[in-house]
Amino acid sequence: MTNKLLIYGSYGFTGNLIARLAVKRGLQPILAGRDPERLAKQAVELGLEHVAFSLDDRAATERALQNAAVVLHCAGPFVHTSRPMADACLLAGVHYLDITGEIAVFEALAARDAEARAAGVMLLPGVGFDVVPSDCLAAHLKQRLPSATRLILGIKQAGGQSSHGTLNSAIESLPLGGKARRDGELVDVPLGTLTRQIDFGRGPRPAVAVPWGDVSTAWYSTGIPNIEVYFAWPSAMRWGMMATRYLRPLLATDAARGALKRLVAAQPAGPSESQQAEGFTLLYGEVLDDAGGRRVSRLRTPEPYRLTAETALLSAVNVLAGCAEPGFQTPSRLFGPDFITEFDGVQREDLLS
Repeated sequence: MTNKLLIYGSYGFTGNLIARLAVKRGLQPILAGRDPERLAKQAVELGLEHVAFSLDDRAATERALQNAAVVLHCAGPFVHTSRPMADACLLAGVHYLDITGEIAVFEALAARDAEARAAGVMLLPGVGFDVVPSDCLAAHLKQRLPSATRLILGIKQAGGQSSHGTLNSAIESLPLGGKARRDGELVDVPLGTLTRQIDFGRGPRPAVAVPWGDVSTAWYSTGIPNIEVYFAWPSAMRWGMMATRYLRPLLATDAARGALKRLVAAQPAGPSESQQAEGFTLLYGEVLDDAGGRRVSRLRTPEPYRLTAETALLSAVNVLAGCAEPGFQTPSRLFGPDFITEFDGVQREDLLS
């Protein structure tokens, strides 16, 4: 029986970080992707086996997965790629992990929980920066206040930039607008309209609600029915988000999204090594209950792409070692709220209130 990890999209910015870290840790994953030339070049450089296939070719995908026990899917936008990969994993009896942050993907995979249980396969999306630290923070706060009915999460990045894959996934999500959870249901929130002041540890900062993955996953992890996620952005970014409300019909066209993706392609592939080393992220979490109870906790983590490589790889290693539960899972449900504290550079602080 195989005990192999297959990394699909291994030559992308984040996939490459994970593959290199795997080799550094003494692992020998199978590298995979749809571009034979880029894949072969990477495989020679890292001394690893590889298999090229497109997710559009179902038969080829199924053949490739016969040699794997776990797939770590790193090729987005996941709104287009997660379903064919999950289909193949369910058929082949291979556990599925990915690094998505897309609400639509989390919800689609959650809807396949019974199907996955019947197949004995685990569907574990979001094992990167989206959503390991915030998911663990949410679950930790639920432990601190079991009666919580409202969850507020905040994120503030310091340094670095987004990769092509992250930006392209964001472009695909633009027509969908903002999201929050109300009484257990996902609801539309016009981008740029929901704001608050959040203290990440250096005084209150303006933040605006965003359709972050935890609007979906934190519900499954904690059962808290009302969830909002905020990002600390300059006011100019908020106005830009508000403008997208009026551009949604245009952004829904392939031509407009294609033009934006061409602009992305002209930018650096992702943060530099120095940006990864020096950058960090601050996370804020707050829960409240109907009786006036309140708890606040904060996290400081390494730069998101650096952290993603660490959390995604350790998640895959844990699953290979037998830590798997068939069906749809979230990181904190599978590994526990303290999973994020296992990584170097992570600091968690619990406040009295």
